[in-house]
Amino acid sequence: MSFASVRLIAGDVKAMVAFYELVTGQAAVWLAPVFAEIVTPSATLAIGSAETVALFREGSAEPGANRTAIIEFMVDDVDAEFRRLKDEVELVHEPKLLPWGNRAFQFRDPEGSLVSLFMPATEAARQRFGSRQGGGAGRVKWSE
Repeated sequence: MSFASVRLIAGDVKAMVAFYELVTGQAAVWLAPVFAEIVTPSATLAIGSAETVALFREGSAEPGANRTAIIEFMVDDVDAEFRRLKDEVELVHEPKLLPWGNRAFQFRDPEGSLVSLFMPATEAARQRFGSRQGGGAGRVKWSE
């Protein structure tokens, strides 16, 4: 089994896609007028309009109803990302060190889902993420 993506259901799919394009710096790939994907080096964020829910089962998902998941993006410099986005997002908290070793800040997307940008800040956290391959936007560079 391979983890493929997280899909968000949006009341305003165009606004959600534009928001995540801003956050990630990645252009979305529109697979249909009601569905787009933002593909990063390590994961895909899929965004579908509320209309797509009827393709599965009516009422099985609804826009703006999520209060259980946090969408996380690992970045090279959490403080630089905070400076870039702080005036563009609904901030939940400023960058701080979390007990598991990540430095993170959180904000809400247009539908209310919690988004976290983080970077491993302690040696243990860096070791935990150091074995992951990749590079480019959204990946930690170990040049220190």
